[in-house]
Amino acid sequence: MGHAGAAVWHRQWKTPYRDGTTHVIFEPLDVIARLAALVPKPRVNLTRFDGVFAASRMQRTRVTPAKRGRGGRHPTQWDPEEPTPAERRVAMTWAQRLKRVFGMDIATCPACGGAVRILACIEDPVVIEKILSHRDAKAAEPQALMRPPSRGPLHRGLFDETG
Repeated sequence: MGHAGAAVWHRQWKTPYRDGTTHVIFEPLDVIARLAALVPKPRVNLTRFDGVFAASRMQRTRVTPAKRGRGGRHPTQWDPEEPTPAERRVAMTWAQRLKRVFGMDIATCPACGGAVRILACIEDPVVIEKILSHRDAKAAEPQALMRPPSRGPLHRGLFDETG
């Protein structure tokens, strides 16, 4: 397909049609319409299964991991113990997502291996900036100012009955 000017696209066929046509000329809108017709509709399966993998086969439950098909287990009523896949996806916390995607387990203490309780998830950039600037200011203070004041040595004999 070639571009033959600002408003025209042309296509040359390998062999001429019976009526002698060797080229077809398209407007840009026609090209877009023909390409859009090739895009599949959303949520439509592009693969059709036949044989044992067909949706209506009784044997499908034996060969598929999800055990779906005719003869498979059909939920007769709502089961609160078993959430749907959509509910499992929605119910995943950000800590679980971090562990799943990056392998970071933030729910376990790296020092002792105990469980860590997440108190809050701060997402506001202004609050995050305040916390980090306060933390940086505290870290900049010398260690001597952060320690409690030292006490003097104990005076022995001050309260003794003998002295």
